[in-house]
Parts: sequence; structure tokens; C-alpha cells
Amino acid sequence: MPDDFRVLIVDDDFHVAKLHAAYVDSVAGFMALAPVGTASLALQSIHSLRPDLVLLDVYLPDASGLDLLQQLDVDTIMLTAASDAVSVRVAFRRGALGYLLKPFTSEALSQQLRSYARYRRLLAQPAALDQEAVERAKRALIPGDVTPSSKPRSATEAAVLESLVPGEQYSAAEVAGRVGVSRATAQRYLSSLADDGAVDIQLRYGTTGRPEHRYGLPAT
Repeated sequence: MPDDFRVLIVDDDFHVAKLHAAYVDSVAGFMALAPVGTASLALQSIHSLRPDLVLLDVYLPDASGLDLLQQLDVDTIMLTAASDAVSVRVAFRRGALGYLLKPFTSEALSQQLRSYARYRRLLAQPAALDQEAVERAKRALIPGDVTPSSKPRSATEAAVLESLVPGEQYSAAEVAGRVGVSRATAQRYLSSLADDGAVDIQLRYGTTGRPEHRYGLPAT
């Protein structure tokens, strides 16, 4: 698996920021950095830590998050109580990839982050993109709006998908054993299926070491 996406939370409420960091850490493939509570500290952290994604509040003590957004060259999703239409329009105009209104559940943020992960995987291809690929990446950013690819599935990809039982979660190694392929091959096809929204990725924590990625069919 690639390295986890590193996420910086910018929120002046320490307890809220800590809660959101726990939400982030519960999503497979994501790791929360130490949250910060001001625009100036956000700029310092972004410069030194180079996060993949910033989760940004509008209401900060030293500047508007919308003004800060204009200065950032990093993927950003707004997490804020600012529900007025002007703030939403400004955020998207200045490059926000998403806008999640507080208060929200851990599942709502999890869906947003999983959508972001699909977006990043779709745009990680070395080859030039066609218009269909661009549209798929755009759709991937909207939780629950992933349209499966129209391309036919290969026999191996179909076998990987068919090996998953509704309501059950499997590791890549377990899927590999069920299908009769290598773990690396199973991992590659599972990632492709996740891009299409055909497979969900969850985390399972053990007593030691890194959490294990588990794969299953989306809940219906």
C-alpha cells in the first residue's frame, strides 16, 4: 500500500480538533498530524510538514479560513459551521475540494476522506488522462456519487469481486488465498475496485503494529 495521506486539521477549538483527528485516524489510509488552531500556525505546519490534505475551519482567531485558503497550495476540504451561501461559493472558487458543515458524524467525514482517496488514486496514473478519467475523478470527490467504470472487468478482477461476501471484511492476503493469486495482485485489483466504488476499505486495529486494511462490499 502507498504511504498514508497525512492530514492537517486547522481548528481553533482544541477539543473539536482532537475529535476530528480521531475521526481521521480511524479511516484506512489516513493519518492525522498534530492539529493547529490559527492561520499563522497552519502556514508554518504546512511549510514544515507538507501535508497531503488540510481540513480547514472558516472561523480562526487571526484570519478567516477563506483568506488562508487563497494562500494554500495544498488540497483542502472545509470543515466549518459557516453555512451561508457566500462562504460556500468563495470556498469553492478559491479551490476547496469539499465543504462539510459542522456538526457532522465520523461517518460523514470518513465518506469524504474515502472519496478524496479515490480521487487521488484516479489521478495517480502515469499515462495521460482522457476526458472520461477526468470526469470520474471529479465525481469521486462527491461522497456517494461514484459511478462504476463502464469498462469490462477482467476475469481476475471479477473473481476478486466475487470472492467478497456481503457483510464480511477481508485482508488482501485473505482475498489472494480465496482467488488463488498473489497478495500484490489481489491488492492491485482491490484498489482498482475501490476506485470504482465497488469495494470499501476499513481499518482493523490489532494489539501491536500498524492497523490492517480490510476490504468488503459497500453496505446497501
